[in-house]
Amino acid sequence: MHYYISVVHQEENSAYGLSFPDLPGCFAASDTWEGIPQAAVEALDLWFEDQPDIEPSSLEALRARQDVLDELKEGAVLMPIPYIPADTATVRANISIERGLLRAIDEAAKARGMTRSGLISSATRREIVGVA
Repeated sequence: MHYYISVVHQEENSAYGLSFPDLPGCFAASDTWEGIPQAAVEALDLWFEDQPDIEPSSLEALRARQDVLDELKEGAVLMPIPYIPADTATVRANISIERGLLRAIDEAAKARGMTRSGLISSATRREIVGVA
């Protein structure tokens, strides 16, 4: 998992705009502040579909960049976005979990038409990244 720093800005009466200084051409928009993480992860997923894996710059390195400084002077803020690369390969894992919690997971998965593994994966991604 990497944390990519996004530059978030908003002009009056407009959506929030996001860009990623490390990823040229990767941008997103969200109508609400709360929707920024999901919009950001969707933009990262699309960008990485046909781009090489890039190691994110440190916060200190980004703060030293003139283009980022200019945006911050205009009112933008920096927001770290946790990103788990899409990897559809599955691996078997043996975990220990409370019996009652396992029953609740199985019931919730069945009610949603999911497998136990699918529900655990979705819930974990949402917990780490903030979006499903």
